[in-house]
This record gives sequence, structure tokens and C-alpha cells, in this order.
Amino acid sequence: MRLAGKTAIITGGASGMGCAAVMEFLRQGAKVAFADINAQAVGETLREAREISPEILGISADLTEEAACKRVVEQTAAHFGGVDVLFNNLGINLSAEVCETSVEQWDKVFAVNVRAMFLMCKYTLPLMMAQKRGAVINTASAGGAAALKGLAAYSASKGAVISLTRSIAVDYAPYNIRANYLIPGVILTKMTQMVIDAQEEPEAYAESMRTNNLLHRFGQEQEIAMAAVYLASDETGFMTGASLVADGGYLAQ
Repeated sequence: MRLAGKTAIITGGASGMGCAAVMEFLRQGAKVAFADINAQAVGETLREAREISPEILGISADLTEEAACKRVVEQTAAHFGGVDVLFNNLGINLSAEVCETSVEQWDKVFAVNVRAMFLMCKYTLPLMMAQKRGAVINTASAGGAAALKGLAAYSASKGAVISLTRSIAVDYAPYNIRANYLIPGVILTKMTQMVIDAQEEPEAYAESMRTNNLLHRFGQEQEIAMAAVYLASDETGFMTGASLVADGGYLAQ
């Protein structure tokens, strides 16, 4: 029960790594509110989550909209009495080089991957400041630290996530608020499968993704959920402005 007594908001919580985090945070004793744009998936995740704990709140919201982010934070605080942890996990991908990327596609990737994260922080941080404690966890990517071929907008957005996280760590340390970022490697999620399926030779591309790290396998959603638990827990009380890399050794090569 490493998160007992804590209330967490998890974005993108109805699928992939976010959904795995919702379940694991509940197992670890946290009260959890999660948000996702897919209303049907929110309902399905709620049903599964309630088998673990009744301390769960699911909210359907488009977090690229400021009013939606404000609503999610306000509903969570009203329902649970505060917010101790914000896990910004929402994200989308785009398989395209710069010249293949439209302005609309670029803007959408940044809206989901960066704007939504900024807005969730904007409305959650004041609650953490008032209680003089909090932990922000932002999902970055190996693409934010090293260029990934054919993923220009995605890599650029994840670089922005890293810089935003560091800025939050610097600015809000006086309030005992920690901000760290996760760098997952290639995790076998539905989004990863969509990237694979978009390639001219999907099987060959999948094999290259699977073997491009030192462990020669895809990461699992549960492995990232456990990394997020670690950053949310008091075990990382002296860790801020830092990265936790769970990429199978990709960046070490």
C-alpha cells in the first residue's frame, strides 16, 4: 500500500499505460480520478476499477480544452477532498517526418501532448501549493531525449514535456512539490500497434522496434504503471526535475 492516503489524477486513464496505472494506483491504496476523451472506455475502466476499490472517479473530458481540465480538477477535489498526485499520461503519436506533417497535425499533437499537460498542471498546482505538498509525473518519451525516425511532431512534443517538467520542478520546489518525468521505451499498447500498422512493412517494423533495445523485447504497460507508483510514492521524496527511464536500455546504446 505504497500510496495509501493519497489522491491521484491520471489522464488518458481509460486505455494503455494510463489504464494500467489506474488499476495499480488503486491496488497501492490511492484514491484515483481518471480522465479520458473516450466515454465508452471510461465506463468500461470504471467497472473494472471498482472490482479493486470503490475509491474511483471516472470523467469523460477533452483535456485540450481549458474548461475541461478545470472541471476535472474541481470534480476530483470536491469528491476526494484534494489532490496529491497528478500523472499526466495522455498522449498521441503521429508517424510522419517534418515535410509530411500538416500544420493541423502538428497542432493536434502539441495540443494533446503538451497543452493538455500544461492545463492540468495549471489547475492542479494551486491545490498542491495550498497543502504544501504534491507530486507531478509527466510521461515523456525516448523521443524527447533522442530523435526517433519518422516521428517529428511526437519527438518535438515530448522534448517540450521534459522542459515543462523541469520548469515546474524549479518553480514549485518551495511548496514541497516534486515534478519528474517518465521515459518509457516501446511499450506494446494500442497506440504502438497503430504506429506499426501504419508502416509499409508492419512485421519488419515491429521486429525492429522489439529488438532496438538492450533487452530485445517490448515493454509492458504494467511495468510503466509500477514506475509511476514509485514516482508518486514518498520513496522518491528527494527526487525532482529528474527522469525515470524504463526503456529496456534503448538510450544507453
